[in-house]
Amino acid sequence: MALQPEAPQGPFSRPYAPQRRQAWRLLASALALGGLAGLGWWWLSAPAAAPAPATLPDRSGSPAAFVPSQQGTTPDGDVRALKALAQGGEAGALAYGELRRLFDYYLSALGERDLPAITQQIQSQLDQRLSPAQAAQAKRLLGLYIAFKRRLVDLEARPGLAGDAVAAIRRRMLAQQDLRTQYFTAAEMEGMFGFEDAYDADAIARLEISQNADLKPGEKAQKLAALDAAMGPALRAERDASVVVTRVEQRAADMRAQGASDDEVYRMRAQEFDASAAARLAELDREEADWKRRIAQYLEARTQILKAQANASVSERLQALTELQQRLFTEDERRRLVAYEPAG
Repeated sequence: MALQPEAPQGPFSRPYAPQRRQAWRLLASALALGGLAGLGWWWLSAPAAAPAPATLPDRSGSPAAFVPSQQGTTPDGDVRALKALAQGGEAGALAYGELRRLFDYYLSALGERDLPAITQQIQSQLDQRLSPAQAAQAKRLLGLYIAFKRRLVDLEARPGLAGDAVAAIRRRMLAQQDLRTQYFTAAEMEGMFGFEDAYDADAIARLEISQNADLKPGEKAQKLAALDAAMGPALRAERDASVVVTRVEQRAADMRAQGASDDEVYRMRAQEFDASAAARLAELDREEADWKRRIAQYLEARTQILKAQANASVSERLQALTELQQRLFTEDERRRLVAYEPAG
């Protein structure tokens, strides 16, 4: 898993639907805090998951989970909405949103299962839930969605989209929206990303207020209160969920600072959320630590190579760096390295 380099906790990895089940909604919010899910990176490059710490008992009678971290959960995606896939208007938009929920539920298992196995599982679910014609349409959308997520990795690597200023954040949002048009129709985009876009627009408006040096504290408070008043119930519920995750993750950081073990942090999260969400968050902790370790190893080795080969040709230095990158990172991960390398 890769983390954005010292980036702000931007709005671009927000959940996309207002009725996500609690554990997975909160988990998506937690992913957002690291700036991961929105650009699709974490599920494309996640390493194999290590066993979770001692867990709470699984719910009795639960069906076999696709992966251990999903034990005690049920797949997202409302079947009744999916059956309206062929219809237009609001029914079609709802179906597209539910399809994305189903896709992301299983794609979150990357690291425990590989992408071909996950794709096969999603296709099997579509065959079970939909008519042959509807399943074919949904599978087409799945292929486009996976291709879109891969392109987001390239998008994230663009230096021109980096930064925590409002203008940079807005550029990232617009770049993502522009990329969607290459894969989806207007109806598909509205159904799959409409809620996410509304969340992003609200977040940017709040950032603009907070970063406006011309506003006095009282004026900022008034403008933020106006945004609160204009917020719809679905958006408000999602924001409240992210506040809960922020509080819990701050508590986890405080516990670690005081010497708490991984198991103690896991149990706290499981008590606040549930066992499956706590297990996934523990997995993300491990992935983050592994990514930071490899980045540090790479930067140190890179410095040594450039120093040792100061008199070598440019092609020789590039070859040595390429071999180092290939040894430490996957193809998708290597596209992100430019964001971590020293300038010049």
